[in-house]
Amino acid sequence: MQDFIFALMLFAPPTGGSTPNPFIQLVPLVLIFVVFYFFMIRPQQKKQKDRESLLDTIKRGDKVVTIGGIHGTVAGIETEKKTVLVQVADNVKIKFERSAIANIEKQETGDKLATKE
Repeated sequence: MQDFIFALMLFAPPTGGSTPNPFIQLVPLVLIFVVFYFFMIRPQQKKQKDRESLLDTIKRGDKVVTIGGIHGTVAGIETEKKTVLVQVADNVKIKFERSAIANIEKQETGDKLATKE
């Protein structure tokens, strides 16, 4: 317990005329950066990487939802993979940027798709 109290006293401002240790003053800044990295920067990078891998797996026939909320089926992908042609109704196709795709809807398999009452 005494070690903990002594460690806290190291962060206290100096009481005498002595100059504070520059290393001790730098420790809180380093700790703040580490916290920001592990709680904000790193998860955001992981999320961006997952989104890129999702957009790379888009293929013709996938059911997608755009960031605008439009549901449709991928009718084609241009060669540069920058735009996607989405069929939203019979004979209605809209061209979207690939980055406008919010997610790919998961399709259920089996008899659940065949039975509509």
